[in-house]
Amino acid sequence: MDSKAGDLFSAEPADAAGSGGVMGSLPPWLSALPHRLWLPKGLSPSVAKEWFDRRRASIRPWAGFVDHRKFTKPRNFGELCQRVVRNFDTYNSNYTFIFLGLIIYCIISSPMLLIALAVFVGAFYIIHLKSLESKLVIFGKEVTGPHQLGLAGAVSFPVFWLAGAGAAVFWVLGATMFVIGSHAAFRELEGGSEMEELFMEPV
Repeated sequence: MDSKAGDLFSAEPADAAGSGGVMGSLPPWLSALPHRLWLPKGLSPSVAKEWFDRRRASIRPWAGFVDHRKFTKPRNFGELCQRVVRNFDTYNSNYTFIFLGLIIYCIISSPMLLIALAVFVGAFYIIHLKSLESKLVIFGKEVTGPHQLGLAGAVSFPVFWLAGAGAAVFWVLGATMFVIGSHAAFRELEGGSEMEELFMEPV
C-alpha cells in the first residue's frame, strides 16, 4: 500500500527562514521570537507593547475616576446619552483596563479555565514545534499559522466546554456592561454641570 495514502500526517523539509532585514538588528532573544512563535500578520510583541503603553499613558487619574462626589443622577434621557458618549471618549483607556481586569479575574478564579488555557497553549506549542521541524500536512494540505491555532482550539475545545467557557464569556461581557455602563451614565462630565448644560443647549 502506498505510504502516502496511509499517513494522516506527512512531513516535508521546511524552508529555512531568512534572518536579514529588520530582524537582524534586534537582540538575539527578540529576533528569535518570530521563528519560535507564530503571530498573525501585523501583530508582534513590539506592536502589542506600543498599544499597551499608549493606553496606559492616556489613562485618566483613578482617584478622579472613582470620586463619589462626581456621581449624580442624570436629569433626563438626553443628559444620560450625552454622559455615556462623552465619558466613553474621556475614560476609554480606563474602561479598557477594567475589561482586561475582569477577564484576568475570571480566568484566575476558575481552575478549569486555567487548565483549558494550558491545554490550548500546550497543544499549539507542540503543533508549532512540529511545523518548525518539518511542514505539517493533514489530508494533503499544509497546516499554516492560522490553521495551527484552529487545530489547537479543536484539541482543547472539550476542556473549554467542560470548564464552562461560554458562561465565563457571558459573565465577563455582562459585568463589563454593568460596571462601565453604570460609571458612564452616572459620572458627571469633565468640567462639571456647565459642560453638561453646554451640551444640552439646543442647536
